[in-house]
Formats: sequence, C-alpha cells, structure tokens
Amino acid sequence: MVGSETIRVMLVDDHGMVRRGLAVFLNIHADLVLAAEAASGREAIDLCESIQPDVILMDLIMPEMDGAATTRLIKERCPHVRVIALTSFPERDLVQEALRAGAISYLLKNVTSQELAAAIRAAYHGRSTLAPEAAQALVRDARHEVSPGHDLTPREKEVLDLMVEGLSNPEIAENLSVSRSTARAHVSQILSKLGVSNRGEAIALAFRSGLVN
Repeated sequence: MVGSETIRVMLVDDHGMVRRGLAVFLNIHADLVLAAEAASGREAIDLCESIQPDVILMDLIMPEMDGAATTRLIKERCPHVRVIALTSFPERDLVQEALRAGAISYLLKNVTSQELAAAIRAAYHGRSTLAPEAAQALVRDARHEVSPGHDLTPREKEVLDLMVEGLSNPEIAENLSVSRSTARAHVSQILSKLGVSNRGEAIALAFRSGLVN
C-alpha cells in the first residue's frame, strides 16, 4: 500500500514530449508530485539546487551535458537527492557510468507506469531498482573479469544479498535481527570492500562479478 508521504519528482529530458508524458504519469499517482522540469543538464543542476526535489528521473543521452555528468554534479551539490536513470539504452557502459555517477536505479523507458511508480518510491526510501536488461548487460561478461568481494564475511554476503533484493538498512536490520547501526555498518563495510561509493554501484558490481545469482 502506498504510504502517506508526498514524493517531489523532477524530470530531466531534452525532449518535451517525453517530459509531458512523464508529467501525466505523475499526475495519476497521488503520492507523486511534479516538482520541476529541465530540458538540459545545466538547467537541471540549477533547478535542483533551488527546488531540492526528492527524486529525479534523468535521461542519459542529452546534448552538451549527458545524464551521467549531470548526475555526478547533482550528487556533489545535493547528495540527498535520489537519481533514477531513465533511458532507452541498456548498454553495459551506460549502466556502469550512470551508477558510478551516483544514480540509485537504472530503468528503461519501456517501463510500465506501476513499475516506474514503484521504483520512484523505492528510490525515495534508498532502495535500488535495475531494469532486467540492465542487469543482463552487467553480467554478460562476468566470466572474463576478476571477481571482487573475496574478503566479504558470511554476514556481509547475507547483507549484500538483501541489498540486491532492494531492502533498506532498517529492513536489513529487521531481517537479520540486528540493530540499525549494525546494519548500516555492514553496508558501509561492503561498499568499502567492493571499492564503490553507493548501493546502486554495489548491486551492479555484485551482478557483474557473480557475487549474487
């Protein structure tokens, strides 16, 4: 059941028709509110600092400044804002670049209305969502790469599995019957051992390296 909180969403896409379609989509969900629209990366950065949205739907292929570069600058200036990459392209390099830049989720534009709404709510609560095509792109060449994570403890591997399932820190704590601070420490240690900076990148690396099924 949808919570009572209101999630303020900003749209970033250089195509006006795409933004209009997304605006209509937001309008049919009572808990999702259109906070702002931006037609370019530069405009998005300026608006984000003044509007302070909760979640951004970010196109990746834009002229002058692409979505990954825009995401990176937004996360530097507004680290609390959750960015969902929303694109037509599932190529592995694009997925990796977006997640490295700080995007919490990666979705394709053929996503259904309900799936997109669920991903926005998940991102708001700190949970990642990867399009199946994006996940497949990440694991495609896993056999040819050195797998990191060899020094993860059994408990950290449990926590990583729960992260991949989309659980937040409080949910991980409840699932494992540990304190929230302990769950947070486990997640922080996993990010450190995997050499990544956020949960989305950790999940992508876990898929790519065969750390999870």
